[in-house]
Amino acid sequence: MFKKLKDTLTGPKDGSGMNAGDVTKSEDAADPFEAGVRTGQQEDKKPKEPELTEAQKKSAMAPFAAAMKNPPSIGDLVEGPVIAVDKAAIFVDLAPFGTGIIYGREFIIARDVIKKINVGDTIAAKIVGDDHKEGYIELSLKEARQALIWSEAESAIKEKKVLDLPVKEANKGGLLIEWQGITGFLPASQLKADHYPKVGDGNKDKILDELKKLVGTRLEISIITADPKEGKLIFSEKGSEHKEKEKIVSKYEIGDEVEGLVTGVVDFGVFIKLEEGLEGLVHISEIDWGLVDDPRNFVKAGQKIRAKIIEIKDGKISLSIKQLKPNPWIEAAKKYKKDMPVTGVVIKFNKHGALASIEEGVAGLVHVSEFGSEEKLRAALELGKTYPFKIALFDPKEQKMALAYAGEKK
Repeated sequence: MFKKLKDTLTGPKDGSGMNAGDVTKSEDAADPFEAGVRTGQQEDKKPKEPELTEAQKKSAMAPFAAAMKNPPSIGDLVEGPVIAVDKAAIFVDLAPFGTGIIYGREFIIARDVIKKINVGDTIAAKIVGDDHKEGYIELSLKEARQALIWSEAESAIKEKKVLDLPVKEANKGGLLIEWQGITGFLPASQLKADHYPKVGDGNKDKILDELKKLVGTRLEISIITADPKEGKLIFSEKGSEHKEKEKIVSKYEIGDEVEGLVTGVVDFGVFIKLEEGLEGLVHISEIDWGLVDDPRNFVKAGQKIRAKIIEIKDGKISLSIKQLKPNPWIEAAKKYKKDMPVTGVVIKFNKHGALASIEEGVAGLVHVSEFGSEEKLRAALELGKTYPFKIALFDPKEQKMALAYAGEKK
């Protein structure tokens, strides 16, 4: 069987009874590659670089083939026509460097692909060995395919290519999507606003339920990270909407007053839909001049609300509800100053001390150091009760105030 295959590879015997492709130690039958190098050294003093065929220039292997000036080594990607297909091996012409072979484990792994390969087909493969007993260059189809896929992924990143792919699975962090046989990850943070899971209490199980609704749907996404060593492929849905969103956002300016529909209320703020394809965020600090512990106490999903645009950056719009109301610190600046005695209601405790409000929207911190410990502070001050204080720091422009307790300490 091997003798028959060798005849196929090397051609019929010539008149001397020797195979046309046989290699001997005589000058007349010298290895053609060595002879070519020797001739080139006599004429040009260096070996000629292999020229690419038109088919090679147009193939996915072109960038690799064009860069190959010296004989390929392990790990290199190569391309050539199939010159023989056996039951357990496939042979590839890698002229002028020799003949490649796909056999053994590599043949078994790629058998489904090999079934479709015929003599004359040009294939790409990766060199995995160079010590074959017959002198062949050992190749792998699977590893070549992987290398080409990762190369294609890197090109897709550079070209900002948009892919239309179905969602396979969902987990608490995002979505799993398959591309070219590689399973990649689309983090929830990289979803468009329309697909982002707006779960009020941040419950991970509820977030997963929302993400599962996207399984089976097709998304227009782009690759933002491709790491072949880690086998990591990261997608984003935001890239595909960027240009469209920029066009929509360009209609708005900082200072504009807008009206929209509340689409979600979360711990850190409120999402407001301004128009199709555009949402703005009201951060918790921009909901009201007074203390806001829970945004849900101020707005509800489905409610129409007015807000002011305070920032436009990277296609994102930040909104404020409180800036449509009078700023209480402006009036406070006319009434209060440092060292003035005031009364205030304790509205919140935190690790720094107690927050006391001297009027609606104007509050100052009573630092824990005044009492020596948090336990003593809480013993002296109760939530919701009114106490005497003195203003220790007052900066209405920065909306900062510190209060000193003026009552009797226990």
